[in-house]
Amino acid sequence: MKQAKLLTDAERKRVAAVINAHRYPTRNHAIFALSFYAGLRACEIAALRVGDVFEESGKVRDTIYLAAGQTKGDTGATVLVSKRLSKALASYSAKYPYHADNQDASLFFSAKGGGFSAQTIVNLFARFYKLAGIKGASSHSGRRQFLTNLADKGINARVIQALARHKHLNTTMRYIELNENKMRNAIELV
Repeated sequence: MKQAKLLTDAERKRVAAVINAHRYPTRNHAIFALSFYAGLRACEIAALRVGDVFEESGKVRDTIYLAAGQTKGDTGATVLVSKRLSKALASYSAKYPYHADNQDASLFFSAKGGGFSAQTIVNLFARFYKLAGIKGASSHSGRRQFLTNLADKGINARVIQALARHKHLNTTMRYIELNENKMRNAIELV
């Protein structure tokens, strides 16, 4: 199974610059943040409603509850919102306050005014990666980066599995990038 590419810091900066140079940068940064800081899949991002992410007061929720129909496995899920993700979502709400007022609306709007489908989210990621000159990256790169970053910081594999919302630990382990440098650093801890 081919894995989605992990981005280097330089590649992430290039993607951010490309996003900034196009329409709806605040919206697009929020979409990328949901992938990179919470590990959401394209279908989950597309399925989000304003009320899933924002309280009626407009405050970003600290936990997003996904209904069974919003997830890949048709099982409800809990997504914890980090400070970095909360900041990106708050910026989105501040930029489009009239949109964030409708609790039942799709969280993200397209240029035509409607919500995104899972495929249009996939296409959005592909477009920005292509414009940034990054080959091998996909809508799943952020999810994979999220899980690998947790592992690199020494987070327990069981915790990573729970954050990934995987039923089996071996599924989670396939997402985590290994390389010789990481293995050398690990043996030096002994």
